[in-house]
Amino acid sequence: MYCLELAGDEDAFAACEAAAAASAVDVVAGGVATARGIDPDGVRRLAYTHAASDLVARTDADIEAAAAALTAAQFDREGPVAVRARDVRGRTGVSTQAAEQRLGSVLVDRGFEIDLDDPDHELRALFAGGDTEDGDYGACCLLGWLAVESRRDYGERRPTDRPFVQPGSMAPLDARALVNIAGTEPGAKIVDPMCGTGGLLLEAGLVGSDVIGIDAQWKMTRGSRENLAALREESGEAFDGNVTVIHGDATALPLVDDAADAVVFDAPYGRQSKIARHELADLVAGALSEARRIAPRAVVVADRSWEDAATDADWAVERRFERRVHGSLVRHVHVLTAE
Repeated sequence: MYCLELAGDEDAFAACEAAAAASAVDVVAGGVATARGIDPDGVRRLAYTHAASDLVARTDADIEAAAAALTAAQFDREGPVAVRARDVRGRTGVSTQAAEQRLGSVLVDRGFEIDLDDPDHELRALFAGGDTEDGDYGACCLLGWLAVESRRDYGERRPTDRPFVQPGSMAPLDARALVNIAGTEPGAKIVDPMCGTGGLLLEAGLVGSDVIGIDAQWKMTRGSRENLAALREESGEAFDGNVTVIHGDATALPLVDDAADAVVFDAPYGRQSKIARHELADLVAGALSEARRIAPRAVVVADRSWEDAATDADWAVERRFERRVHGSLVRHVHVLTAE
């Protein structure tokens, strides 16, 4: 078993993304989850998971309970160690300094050398609990040996730093989460039929997927190509998937049936788009139908629920999340699978 340190404050969404790199993910307290197994490379690519640790014990959110569990636990480790404690989201009131000292003393008693600067192994003590918007959890402590951390480089890829910029571009952190939920992995074929400036394509390409971007506006296809070319030059081997960006209609994709592993797109937002309400409905319905024709899985982002349109296009709505961006915008994330 493993314990996962979730990022953000929407645990259900983070757990949904984590399922792309872990099996049997289960949120057990605010900001933490357990998993039966993990793909270390996949965890490194996650946006809303900080780290995964090899679970040693689960106890009450109490330092002495954690110390007793660590004393009784069976594990095979050699070399110097360090202890890092977290009061996740500040909900338990546990002194992390006191926890690190107490758990460190248990490890010393078990014959380990403590090295805070360059340990061979790091014990994570995650004190978590309290009510969240995703559930009501009891407080607990998860002890685990750090196995893998995600790469936190999203701040280095700000949308405003791209060669081609348009207002309202999605943050790389969110784009990465969405393409992970869609099923990106090295060698997968991912299509964005409304690619805009290419933000979703950029993140899918960095994961190693082959990406196809389509947009009805020539300036967007040109801009996406420019952004993808710049990122490929900057990242080198880190961006090794095939890239295709073409001009086209999302309701009549120039692709054969079953051409992709997944489709992911950010639909136009009604308040910001010049598209009339009935035209927007026709556009999204047509795009959903075409997505179903070419792929067995899709993630669709919009400023409203399109569940009925997705169902009409023979999609099963696996999950839908409402994620507040700011006071006037809530993103609806639809996770769709073939019925």
